[in-house]
Amino acid sequence: MRREGWIGAGVVIGAVGAAVGGLTYGGRELLHRQAAIARDVIGKPLGEQAPNADKVYKKRFGDPADLLMLGDSLAAGLGADLPSETLGARLAKGTAKRIHRSVRLTTAARVGNHTSELAEQIDSLPAAYRPEVAVIVVGGNDVTHRHPVPESVAHLEAAIRRLQERGAEVVVGTCPDLGMLRAVPQPLRSLGSLASRQLATAQRTAALALGARVVDLARMAGPFFVTNPDEMFSVDRFHPSSLGYRRTAKAMLPSVVAAFGGEVEVPLGHHVPLVR
Repeated sequence: MRREGWIGAGVVIGAVGAAVGGLTYGGRELLHRQAAIARDVIGKPLGEQAPNADKVYKKRFGDPADLLMLGDSLAAGLGADLPSETLGARLAKGTAKRIHRSVRLTTAARVGNHTSELAEQIDSLPAAYRPEVAVIVVGGNDVTHRHPVPESVAHLEAAIRRLQERGAEVVVGTCPDLGMLRAVPQPLRSLGSLASRQLATAQRTAALALGARVVDLARMAGPFFVTNPDEMFSVDRFHPSSLGYRRTAKAMLPSVVAAFGGEVEVPLGHHVPLVR
């Protein structure tokens, strides 16, 4: 199983594959040269194991609610300096403060996973496990490996249904805009942006139709990564830093709190389910 990061070197490969068919020989050669350059500057300084943040947060509130994180390295928290700074930990702490209940975090997300692997993540959970809220953040690796959008969406729909059968409210963070990767040259960056936005739109439509809440990550968090890349990205310049996860968690928190039944104003960029 391949373990590339959520926005790693594969974006250049996927963009090349999606674009070369209609280009002249010179155009194909340009894209392949750009891909080679990008691969040279992209390593794996973070490794492939995200910090383990699973525990009960804000124990003083008692009676913990269960929060489940599913998806790829963004959901797993690769790039955070400390376990408490991962996306899941920040969502758990922020939610606990607002609903005045402890939150028990369980992370099934895995670095490098695609949407098709959500089924394996759910299979890894105990049969009796019943999360109150499940957060799914996935899609970057689908883009970088050129999975067809309908195929990715079908796997997402199946995961949402299985989680709902366990009694979970589901929150989907849509695929980030890969166009924010400044280390990737043009036109590859634009091609990656287009593909990721197409997937995000399809994810939103499918999730809302099934009764899940949706957060548009490209809209809610993306601009901060574009304007403050040195702060928002970790040392590999592809995964979020601790500050990047803080911003992403802040962007997602209103929908997560609402999914737990908390009273919160849901801003633009957060989408309420079409059915309940």
